[in-house]
Amino acid sequence: MTTLSLRLPNSIHQNAKLYAQREGISVNQLAAEDYIAARAQRANLAEFEAALALVSDVPAQAGDGWSK
Repeated sequence: MTTLSLRLPNSIHQNAKLYAQREGISVNQLAAEDYIAARAQRANLAEFEAALALVSDVPAQAGDGWSK
């Protein structure tokens, strides 16, 4: 993971902190959530399904399965 330092005016930083607090998330999550939402808008289901079709349909190897 990479760290990004960003200088913001105090007013914007304070508003971001207040908004994140109201949403029950961190400021970092707030920034990531906006990115993920924007990225989701560009998603293409047909391309996803085509990529998924390239994955072999084989059982998981020992140790790679889900554990409960």
